[in-house]
Amino acid sequence: MADPSAATGPRPARPSLAQVRAVAQPPEILARGNAEHWTGDLYLRRLSPHLTRLLIPTPVTANGVTWLMMVAGWAAAGALLVPGLWGALAGALLAQLQMLLDCSDGEVARWKGMSGPVGIFLDKVGHYTVEGAIALALGLRAAGVVGGQEQDAATIWRYAFLGAALAAGLLLNKALNEMVHASRAAAGMGRLPDTAEARAVPATSLLGVLRRAARLLPFHRIFHSIEMTLLTLVVAVLGALAGDDLAAARWQVLAMAVLIVPVTLGHLAAILASPRLRAGAGR
Repeated sequence: MADPSAATGPRPARPSLAQVRAVAQPPEILARGNAEHWTGDLYLRRLSPHLTRLLIPTPVTANGVTWLMMVAGWAAAGALLVPGLWGALAGALLAQLQMLLDCSDGEVARWKGMSGPVGIFLDKVGHYTVEGAIALALGLRAAGVVGGQEQDAATIWRYAFLGAALAAGLLLNKALNEMVHASRAAAGMGRLPDTAEARAVPATSLLGVLRRAARLLPFHRIFHSIEMTLLTLVVAVLGALAGDDLAAARWQVLAMAVLIVPVTLGHLAAILASPRLRAGAGR
């Protein structure tokens, strides 16, 4: 059981796990439905206090942990350039480390009282650059530029372009959420609450029907560092079993580059149909 005094009393230099959880994982953090990745709910928020407990006695700041998160994510993208199963496995494991560090940076910030706009900014830079880099790496992986296999220039260009198109669509899709917050701030509206009501679209509309259908086949969720690297690992396993990992990688980046288009358009339509840009949505 967590020590309730840990949230308000003096904080020890070497806290117990219960003390870390009491301060660094308050109920309002664990209850963030839209902001929390499914891996956080499933296992990372159970593991992160152990890492946070090790980081607290060190001079590493919360922003320093965020930089480590970025490095882990960039390394995941780099690992995907290695063809075959081992590169995909390394990428998936490094993406897990990235998300574990993403949990811990906020926990260190709450324990050390270091929360602020710089940390939020760095966190966003980290996620944007990591996910864009992974998409680019998938294109280069499909192009076969690493591994000693001879590829003609047209093939390299084609799959590198697909990776770049995937990265552009993915980053635009992510930026739509930031555009909502920026537009509300520019219009003098309040902060958008993280509730289902704020994101709801009319249930009887065509868009509402399509969104319910998407919950049955949530392919729109694959464009995150965790999902992209896990999908790459699955594709690499299938490619190894079929004896042609390069062809499997090419089908993957082609399918993802195509799918990001309806996902982004659907996201844009959902924003415009929801109350997010209307007065009163922040109450």
